[in-house]
Amino acid sequence: MDSSSEIEVVPLDSTNTPQTPTESPPAITDVFSASAYGDLNRLKRFVEHNGSSVSLPDANGYYALQWAALNNSLHVAQYIIEHGGDVNAADNVQQTALHWAAVKGSVEVADLLLQRGARIEAVDVNGYRAVHVAAQYGQTAFLNHLIVEYAADYNALDNGGRSPLHWAAYNGFTETVRLLLFRDACQNRQDNTGCTPLHWAVIKENVEACTLLVHAGTKEELILEDNTGATPLKLASDKGHRQLTLFLSKAMQTRSSSFVNKLFCGKLGETSYAPLLFGLIVSEMVLFFTSIVAASNLPKITAMAGLWAWFGLSCGVCSLIAFRRCSSKDPGYVKRSNEVDSDHTAIDPLIDINFNSPSWKGNWSQLCPTCKVIRPVRSKHCPTCKRCVEQFDHHCPWISNCVGKKNKRDFLVFVIMGGLTSFVGGSTAVQRIWRSNPHIHPSDSLIQHVLIEHPGAAVFLFFDLLIFIATMTLTISQAYMIARNITTNELWNTRRFSYLRGPDGRFYNPYNHGWQRNCSDFLVNGYTRDDEVVPSSIL
Repeated sequence: MDSSSEIEVVPLDSTNTPQTPTESPPAITDVFSASAYGDLNRLKRFVEHNGSSVSLPDANGYYALQWAALNNSLHVAQYIIEHGGDVNAADNVQQTALHWAAVKGSVEVADLLLQRGARIEAVDVNGYRAVHVAAQYGQTAFLNHLIVEYAADYNALDNGGRSPLHWAAYNGFTETVRLLLFRDACQNRQDNTGCTPLHWAVIKENVEACTLLVHAGTKEELILEDNTGATPLKLASDKGHRQLTLFLSKAMQTRSSSFVNKLFCGKLGETSYAPLLFGLIVSEMVLFFTSIVAASNLPKITAMAGLWAWFGLSCGVCSLIAFRRCSSKDPGYVKRSNEVDSDHTAIDPLIDINFNSPSWKGNWSQLCPTCKVIRPVRSKHCPTCKRCVEQFDHHCPWISNCVGKKNKRDFLVFVIMGGLTSFVGGSTAVQRIWRSNPHIHPSDSLIQHVLIEHPGAAVFLFFDLLIFIATMTLTISQAYMIARNITTNELWNTRRFSYLRGPDGRFYNPYNHGWQRNCSDFLVNGYTRDDEVVPSSIL
C-alpha cells in the first residue's frame, strides 16, 4: 500500500535507549552502576579511593552522569559534576544527560544540569531535543517544566520535521497533547512526509488524541493532505478505523458553513431538537384542550375532570417555563480571562492560566486547550458549545444547551413537570374516553374504537405516552445520580477520571457525602460543593 501509514517512525533507538539495571541485589562494580542505582557512598569510594574517573564513558559510550540523570539521583549527579563530569557530554548517538533525564522525567536533575550550563537545545543524531524525548515518553510534567522555567521551544523540529506534538499524538500521550495544545503548539505543521499530528494520531488509532486535536483545531487540519494525498479522514477509512472515520466525518460536517447546515442545525452544526420539543409540548396542550377537554363527541366535562384538566394545563405551562430556563440559562461556563460575570463581580481565580492557582490539582485533564483555562476537576469542555462547563453532566440537544452546575436543578424541574403533565393529561384523557363509552367490553378493541371515534385523542395519547416514558426515565436517572453526587459524564467514563479511583484502584467517589446530604445540598443550592471531599481513608 502506497500511503503514509507505511512510514516507519523511529523513536529513541532501542539499542541506545537507556535502561535501568534490574538485578537484585544490585551488582555495583564501577562508577556507572553506582550512578545508575544512586549509591553515592559506593560512587565516592570508586572515585576517591580507587581513582575512577566520572568524566569518561563506559565501553558503550555512556557516561555516569547520564545514568544519574535517568534515575533522578540528584546528589549523585551533583557529585559527578563537582568531580569533573561534563553536563554536555554526549554518547555515541549524541544524547546528553538532559536527554536521559527526559526519558523518566527527572526534573530535579534537569534543573541541576541546566543551571550548570547544559544546553537545552542540544540535539542527537535524529535531531531530538529534550522536548522531543519528553513527548516520546509522555513526560508531561517534565516537558511543562522545561517550557515554563527555561523557555524550551516546544515547536522545535527534529530531522524528520516532527515537533513534540507529532510525537505525543503518535504515541497517544493525551496529557502531553493537551499540554502542548494548551500552550498553542502548531497543529498544522507537516513533517517531511506531509503528516500533521492529526495524521499520526489517526495512523495509530489514538482516539482521544484525535478528539483533542480536532476540538482544539480548525478545518484546515482536517483537509490537509500528506505526500500521498491522504487526509486524516481518508487514512482512517483506509486503515479500517471505524470509530475515527465516523468522528472525523462528523467533524468535517460540523465545520461546514453551508446554509442548510446553519438553517437546520444548532450550535456549530450540532442537531438541535429544542424547537421540535417546544412545538411538541405546545401541540400536546392544544390537542389536550381541543380533543379531550372541549371535544364535542365526549360527555360534558364534570367539575372534577375540569379541575384535573386545569391542573394539567397549568403543569404544561410550568414545564414550558422550566424548559425556557434550562435551555437559556448559563449551565456553569468556566469564565475566560477576557470575560466578566453579569453582576460585574471579580472573576474566580481558578481561570488564571497559572499552575500556582489553588484550583490546580496536578491533573492535566484540567487544562482546556480550546478555552485556555485551568478548569475545576469535575468540569468538561463541551465540543458543541465550545465552552468548559462546571460539574458537566451532559449536552442535551432537546434543550440545545449543556446541563451543568448552574442549570441542573432547572433541568430536573423541567423533566419532573413534563412527567407530571403527561401523567395528569393522559389520566384525564383515558377517564374522559372511558366515560364516553362505558359499555365497551375489555375484550373489544378499545384501541380501534379510540382511533376511529377519537383520532385527535389517539394522537394525543400516543405522544403523551412517549413523553411520559422519556421524562420518567430521566427523572429516575437524574435522581439516582444526585443522590450519589455523580454526573452522567462521570458515570459513563469512570475509568478515565483518576479522581474517581481510590488507593486500591477501585471506583471511589470522593464527592459522595451520603444521599441525605447530597440531596439537601442540591435542593438548597442547586449544586454540590466540589471543595468538600470525603477522604477514602475514613471509609
